Amino acid sequence: MESIPAVADYLHKKANVLAENMVNDIVLKFKAQVSQEEVQQGKEVFADFLRFLGTSLISGEESIHDELLEWSKRNGEAQAAQQEPISVVIDRYPDTRLAFIDELNELAIKFGLSREAIILVNRRLNYMFDISINETILAYERLSERIIRNSQSRIMELSAPVVAIQEGVAVIPLIGLIDEDRVEHLFRNVVPKIADLHIECLIADFSGILVIDELVARHLTNIYRVLGLLGIRVVTSGIRPEIAQAMVNEGISMSSRRSFSTVRQALEAINKQ
Repeated sequence: MESIPAVADYLHKKANVLAENMVNDIVLKFKAQVSQEEVQQGKEVFADFLRFLGTSLISGEESIHDELLEWSKRNGEAQAAQQEPISVVIDRYPDTRLAFIDELNELAIKFGLSREAIILVNRRLNYMFDISINETILAYERLSERIIRNSQSRIMELSAPVVAIQEGVAVIPLIGLIDEDRVEHLFRNVVPKIADLHIECLIADFSGILVIDELVARHLTNIYRVLGLLGIRVVTSGIRPEIAQAMVNEGISMSSRRSFSTVRQALEAINKQ
């Protein structure tokens, strides 16, 4: 396998030229249109991959494993940051793999590699491709999940604002679907903000609630109790029959808490006291 070092050296020295030619050829096979920015990025990625391959042919798979993982991770995160589906990347891998195989076969002929050497080169190439695909997908999923969690957190903050409407009185309009995650957000983030407002009365408006189950109803009641311990009186508005039924089914009594049809009615009653 005396020609292997020569191939490895060639891959390092000619990585940029080889990458440019390969990318120019391969983009013609893609069904979707590829921007110039993507073409340039592809050339840089291909060149890096060729250098990794050259190093692995000399030093072994283990020598580039960690660096290849980190490189693949950056590629996956970059794709996720663009908010494009991972399928955009994966769909291109078969044609990309074939392009590398064709290029390496030409080098095998050029450098007169033996059958054993050709098998080694192709084995190393496919190993690196599989590692790259796996890590790219994992990195994409990790960053996507983080983006989704951050978005959900921001949505939760916007969906339960505490609005001071007059001195000593605030309203919290509950909107959309109330699930355990949102109740947890209310308990950990919204309740402390309510306490900091130094209000005497809070109107919890349910008119924008789509659905609520019995478990969530109990959690909400616990929040009301905590607010009561903080000296904040809670009145409710906009409770529809199905929400009231969920509370009754859970054995939650609303008799001690005043409830009104609208926020306006609740505010008028508060001002009469």
